[in-house]
Amino acid sequence: EPEVTIVSGLKDMVVFEGDDVTFRCQVSHENAKDVEWKLQDVALQNNEMNEISVEKGKVHTLTLRKVTEQDIGTVAFRVGAHTSTA
Repeated sequence: EPEVTIVSGLKDMVVFEGDDVTFRCQVSHENAKDVEWKLQDVALQNNEMNEISVEKGKVHTLTLRKVTEQDIGTVAFRVGAHTSTA
């Protein structure tokens, strides 16, 4: 199985408290395994506050809903040995 790499990394975002924010990261192959999103070094799960999805097979997205001051920090996307941060 070919190694999955990050084609297009995360971009820094500035949002207002109470707004939603979406981060996108494109990978080289569809159906990538061993994918993880983190906020401030805490692994994120798909739930009512964090929407994690994949668009067109290669674009992994994380939407943080109704962000607060506690959400300030580094968002990281990892696939295998490759990481992108914003």
